[in-house]
Amino acid sequence: MPTDPLCLVFIPPLVALLTAAESKKGSPLTEDEVCAIRDQATCVAVPFSTALEMEGKRGYADIVVEDCWSEWRKLRA
Repeated sequence: MPTDPLCLVFIPPLVALLTAAESKKGSPLTEDEVCAIRDQATCVAVPFSTALEMEGKRGYADIVVEDCWSEWRKLRA
């Protein structure tokens, strides 16, 4: 039984995708737009320890996908 659970990692990070989409749009993204981008984004399942390592190398945390709208709003504030 694995002791290192799998988690989803977005490639590229969801925060980068949302930032680029908002910049291209020229105005704030709506909740529907944020969720659509999340739903169409590429992600991989990796062990949690690997995800933490990737985050450390990247230098910033990604948005928590289960609460992406709230996380995105907090990030933008």
